[in-house]
Amino acid sequence: MGSLRSNNQPIALVPTMGALHDGHLSLVRAAQKVTQNVIVSIFVNPAQFNQNDDLQNYPRTLPEDAEKLKALEIPVIWAPSPSTIYPDGFSTSMAIKGLDQNLCGATRPGHFNGVILIVAKLFNQTDADIAFFGEKDYQQLAIIKQMARDLDFNIDIRGVPTVRNKDGLALSSRNIHLSDEQLSAASALPLALQMAAASIKEGENIDKAIARARENMIAAGFNSIDYMDLVDAKTLEKLKQWDGVEARLLVAAFIGNTRLIDNIKVK
Repeated sequence: MGSLRSNNQPIALVPTMGALHDGHLSLVRAAQKVTQNVIVSIFVNPAQFNQNDDLQNYPRTLPEDAEKLKALEIPVIWAPSPSTIYPDGFSTSMAIKGLDQNLCGATRPGHFNGVILIVAKLFNQTDADIAFFGEKDYQQLAIIKQMARDLDFNIDIRGVPTVRNKDGLALSSRNIHLSDEQLSAASALPLALQMAAASIKEGENIDKAIARARENMIAAGFNSIDYMDLVDAKTLEKLKQWDGVEARLLVAAFIGNTRLIDNIKVK
């Protein structure tokens, strides 16, 4: 990877777990607008999975991923083995405090500790100057920014807007597990977010707006909802009332056995 430095352009990293879709490719294209030196990493990180079944069922499509990246003329694909990332005797862990206390952090204990560990290793391995992450994983993006500041990584962390299908559903590698019926029903999630955000901006009580959104999602076919919260966009603290501060409305919910997450701006 050191040879990328020869053209005096910055190195950009797009970290992924593979099963690439247009959302991932939008990150790649955002990176290519900045530099020719784009590294795409593909690694299904066991340290960030809470359940072994979820890890085993995560889609792995490396040959197809490589073809998609070849078409975009990506110079480096970094797809290390688990033994390369976590060799025998590996014994270091990392922890984040504060930003992981609610939202996905509340229902997936230790998940973000695994995220920041692999991201820190990828930063070191690739010597990247810039890294691109999707805003769909908004809590993850905020935590990675905090980690980079705290550990003095001289790297520019950039968020890229969520890419959606024609029905508004955020693209996700997990969508592959949805049946056609579930995929259609899942469009209730972004619609519920949009309606709740609009109601809040019009002055409706946050709890009432969210309660109605949750009811609509359950009626549409979602099994359960982990959370739907309006939070401060910077601190991720839950807001009891909205006074115009930049906020995010975030949700995580199960349809069938598939957990989907999404968020939208409220400002």
